[in-house]
Amino acid sequence: MRNYSLRLLIIFCLVFTACRSAKEVSLPKGVPIVTRAEWGAAAPVLPMKEHSPTKITIHHTAVKQAPQKTLQEKLKGLQKFSQERAPLADGRMKEQWADIPYHFYITADGTIGEGRELKYTGDSNTPYDPTGHVLIVLEGNFQVETVTPIQFQNLVNLIKAVAKRWNISADKISGHKDNASTACPGDNLYALLPQLRKAVQQQ
Repeated sequence: MRNYSLRLLIIFCLVFTACRSAKEVSLPKGVPIVTRAEWGAAAPVLPMKEHSPTKITIHHTAVKQAPQKTLQEKLKGLQKFSQERAPLADGRMKEQWADIPYHFYITADGTIGEGRELKYTGDSNTPYDPTGHVLIVLEGNFQVETVTPIQFQNLVNLIKAVAKRWNISADKISGHKDNASTACPGDNLYALLPQLRKAVQQQ
């Protein structure tokens, strides 16, 4: 009886581990990414909803590029802002979020940082449901600035890796303003979306 119970326990543990592993959403391979651990992320401050990536949505920070600051400074600042109830530039009040709203952050020098863990749904200041969306934000205000060449190249590399990893088709790549009433990701970045879709189609 004891051996039978032990076998049942082992089988349960194996099944539980397999199910848990199936839900894990790891980072895409083949693209250098500064992980949360590497830039010193704080823990989330609220519960988050799990999801599976099915779309890719592009954002901009809407703040001018600051090449003098490190990725660590930018992500720590973004996380602090995200985890507090804080006023937005248009006067609205942003409620507290669990963590950085985006899954990836790309600086002007092309460095890619991990934001919110991919297995969790992101957040938005605008009324759309980001469940299933892999949210990628580029540093810059692309109403008035242009995407740097290295920033765009690494965006292409990241999107191709994400699309391949989760079998996301080119027609599932959009800008923030395709999902909500906003100028994000800025006209100069939005104009590059056809090139991103083409890169995914050709891989």
